[in-house]
Amino acid sequence: MPPLRLLALAFSAYLALGAGAAFAHPHVQVETETRITHDASGQVTAVEHIWTFDEMYSTYATQGLDKNGDGQLSREELAELTNVNVEHLGQQRFFTVLKHERRFVSFGAVRDAWSEVRNGKLVLHFTVPVATPFKATGRPLTVEIYDPDYFVAFVPADGEPMRLVDAPAACRLDYTPPRGGGQSAATLSESFFQALGPNANFGAQFAGRYTVNCQ
Repeated sequence: MPPLRLLALAFSAYLALGAGAAFAHPHVQVETETRITHDASGQVTAVEHIWTFDEMYSTYATQGLDKNGDGQLSREELAELTNVNVEHLGQQRFFTVLKHERRFVSFGAVRDAWSEVRNGKLVLHFTVPVATPFKATGRPLTVEIYDPDYFVAFVPADGEPMRLVDAPAACRLDYTPPRGGGQSAATLSESFFQALGPNANFGAQFAGRYTVNCQ
């Protein structure tokens, strides 16, 4: 099995309890909402993420965190979980591939990270600043969100999963569906994924691509 990346301690407990559905790839599903933010001069400054984890995983991840027993999980009660999540995400570059002029864009330290439970699902909010703000002119800016090992399946949320915030009026956002189309990896065994090796980038075929073109 690939390394446990998201909320490692919580997911270890999840597997230990023998949840059979956890053993089919992907192990976790996350619905994504993403905002590309710009400053007053039109430079790209950060990527804001809102990620909603599937209900089964959310239940195990938040188990025992209601310290005051009021039936609600506050930001404070979820703070440690948020910190663990963000730490592991940082090790994986937040599963976010941002490119401009065919070059990878580097990120700074996460800010404004917090969690909530909404309709029985864990929702993680966090902002990843780009290391050096830039104007998305010339060649396109592309954004993909995926786990190379397909341990986690990232899918766009309903509605408006990607949005440009304070972008110049000349910028246009387009979406290209995943190369894998409707293909599913659910029937593939754990041994298949183990044999792929650490650099197989299997999950890329299930990632849609957002493209920002600015004139």
